[in-house]
Amino acid sequence: MPESKFKVVVTDFIHEPLGIEREILGDIAEIVALDAPSTEAIDQRAWDADALMVYHFVSIRQPLIERLPNCKLIVRCGAGYDNIDYEFARERGIVVANVPDYGTEDVADFAMALTLSIARGTHLLSHLCQRGTQNWTYELTVPLRRIRGQVFGVIGIGRIGTATALRAKALGFDVAFYDPYVEDGRDKALGVRRVDSLEELASQSNVLSCHCLLSQETYHIVNRELIELMPPRSILINTARGGVVAVDAILYGLESGRLLGAGIDVLELEPPANDHPLVQAWRNPQHPAHERLILTPHAAFYSEQGLEDMRRKGSQNVRRALTGEDIRNIVN
Repeated sequence: MPESKFKVVVTDFIHEPLGIEREILGDIAEIVALDAPSTEAIDQRAWDADALMVYHFVSIRQPLIERLPNCKLIVRCGAGYDNIDYEFARERGIVVANVPDYGTEDVADFAMALTLSIARGTHLLSHLCQRGTQNWTYELTVPLRRIRGQVFGVIGIGRIGTATALRAKALGFDVAFYDPYVEDGRDKALGVRRVDSLEELASQSNVLSCHCLLSQETYHIVNRELIELMPPRSILINTARGGVVAVDAILYGLESGRLLGAGIDVLELEPPANDHPLVQAWRNPQHPAHERLILTPHAAFYSEQGLEDMRRKGSQNVRRALTGEDIRNIVN
């Protein structure tokens, strides 16, 4: 046991009281919550940290990593780790890990909630009736197709993609997925279909749901050209990362009628500025996005249990790093 305590810095998102973190780490570490709204707000209190616990408001890049002489672990308390320069961290001898399983059920449930709200017309009907209408009937959402037999396309069949696929299958969707990195036979194990290209998936998907990590390969993987391949009156869902879907593709899909609706929980910059084109369209009563876009504030992960999981599992991994035990879920 060290004579003086380690220092663990929670960079963002989580603020005092740090009950979970201190329950797990308090006997060996001082824990400081910066509550930084952006990377620029990470101050000098982080430089001597022995470990960082990072959420999604900040980016940990080379200039900051160079100023962390004591750091043994940067843990991204979530699944995606695109906001951490994990390759440079490796060069500096700093382990980067994530918490890949904290909100699997919650994000999958959220993706299906967005899907059903659009596919069954509940969002549109509620919106139109709230605004006021003389046509108080089902005709407000005509034509609407039965869910059973429609194709639910999944981009990325990892933990959350798998959980979403199984939920969609239970509802009667014909589920297909594209993921070039999973082994043969995943489709057989899940009882869903595998397709060989993203274009093939888009061309048959009545619902296209994104569940891949953000990388150079997946940046704007859903673009205008891909939307044009989708069947008319399709649905786009993104609960993965904002950069996976190009904003202009969403607007094009809604304006052209190619998309019946879109459920978007993540944007490239959060929170978005008031002049963000998608936000402007969503708030404009004259734009189709006003009624056919569901825009939520990066909340798909959230349940009380999911939030506790990400904090608890992140803290447990920090403890492993500081006490010399094997670190779990290393990504670099």
